[in-house]
Amino acid sequence: MEKFLTMGFLSELFFGSDDDFSGQIMLILGQIKMFLVVPFLRVLLYINLAMSIMLFSEKVYMAIVVAINMLLGKKPAQRYKWEPFEDDLEQGSSVFPMVLVQVPMFNEREVYQLSIGAACRLNWPSDRIVIQVLDDSTDPLVKGMVETECKSWESKKVNIRYQVRDNRKGYKAGALKEGLKHDYAKQCEYVVIFDADFQPEPDFLMQTIPFLHHNSELGLVQARWKFVNSNDCLMTRMQEMSLDYHFKVEQESGSITYAFFGFNGTAGVWRMAALDEAGGWKDRTTVEDMDLAVRASLKGWKFLYIGSLMVKNELPSVLKAYRYQQHRWSCGPANLFRKMFIEILRNKRVTWWKKLYVLYSFFFVRKIVAHIVTFTLYCVVIPATALIPEVEIPRWGTIYIPTIITLLNAVGTPRSFYLVVFWVLFENVMSLHRTKATFIGLFETQRVNEWVVTEKQGDASKVKAAPQQTRSWFIIISERILMLELCVGIVLFGCACYDLAYGKYHYYVFIYLQSIAFLTMGCGYIGTQVPSS
Repeated sequence: MEKFLTMGFLSELFFGSDDDFSGQIMLILGQIKMFLVVPFLRVLLYINLAMSIMLFSEKVYMAIVVAINMLLGKKPAQRYKWEPFEDDLEQGSSVFPMVLVQVPMFNEREVYQLSIGAACRLNWPSDRIVIQVLDDSTDPLVKGMVETECKSWESKKVNIRYQVRDNRKGYKAGALKEGLKHDYAKQCEYVVIFDADFQPEPDFLMQTIPFLHHNSELGLVQARWKFVNSNDCLMTRMQEMSLDYHFKVEQESGSITYAFFGFNGTAGVWRMAALDEAGGWKDRTTVEDMDLAVRASLKGWKFLYIGSLMVKNELPSVLKAYRYQQHRWSCGPANLFRKMFIEILRNKRVTWWKKLYVLYSFFFVRKIVAHIVTFTLYCVVIPATALIPEVEIPRWGTIYIPTIITLLNAVGTPRSFYLVVFWVLFENVMSLHRTKATFIGLFETQRVNEWVVTEKQGDASKVKAAPQQTRSWFIIISERILMLELCVGIVLFGCACYDLAYGKYHYYVFIYLQSIAFLTMGCGYIGTQVPSS
């Protein structure tokens, strides 16, 4: 008894009674909140508001540039000389420059016939074009199918070359670089690149090569993408909205103002001289196309984007494939920014205005700030202020700027305007991975050079699926469930519940919707395809 009395006495002496102890804990937590959490959240808010203003200004600027150009009716043929090639009775087909068409592929079982067939049907004198299929496939069956397809076209008098390597060093950049080493490739004046799911129209070369042929300052002509499977599911509709904005606004404005934009890696024509002067293909990042474009631009070459020329291609319709693609597209530019920052500053061939445009607008705002602010403001700061009402977000930061940015993005795809709310929620979820990938690229951590080829479906989605082997529920769930999205969704749901019960700013409607979006994607209920019966 004395022992317990002594222990109780000591506890009360040092900590007081139970009520006093609880009060002291609450007091300490309150002090931590007031002097640490609130100031930190307020600083984070100010940083995000500053980034929002940067992104807003960039979006408005690009929209104004494109709108003025549309009002003036300035088409590419009015800014640069364009004349069609005509047959010459004396010179024959020699008036047409030599063109190399590269088609890199890796285990493209579903789409190899489409891409090779489209490349072989291009309208150009047969003795002035070389189709080069660069097959890095590791599946012997697929490799045999691709080689057979090439031989089939060769038997039809098409100048097609089937090239393979004994390794995959450098991935796509390595394959393209290796392809240019062949003697027949060195004789070509222009090189065209089509990824394995791209299907150009027969007149593609007739529309693009004249711009390069008649304008010696042009180093690249880029076409727009047209998505053949945009109606497959909600996820492909969301992608269409984002990519339509990228082409119609970002690429267009860059082409108009500074004759610079990021090469999309496909559906473009390079002048061999520009490619060689820039140093050729490099595999130091996962965005070898953007790397080449920046280096060529620093050498003084100009780029032209033709929005009216569209090339059919496929959007990833499986969430796993899309996440891998977005990791590469977010990590690569951030890593390239890190590697080329000093090189761009020291460049003497271009003006300071163009260097500022490349570093600030192209890289910092669009490739870094855009990803980070989307996640930290809408998925961190706003839910956090629901728990900590001492930090107040100005109305222009939560309503006006986000609304204008959203509307500017949605204008690119009018037919999907009614899906704009879903697009916002979807983009906020994907910003989690884009932000993570951006920091991986900036700090060059373990996944900085991860390259996973985006899975293609081709016509497989229209055909009844073959019977699959029975798999255990554990394997199915482990492949479907995304724990990171689930965890974020649960946290956001808790914040929404707290805001509904005790909140001051009534953000719970948005937070509830965003939590549902995270939970839906976390359970794998987006982008998956149900086999047709």
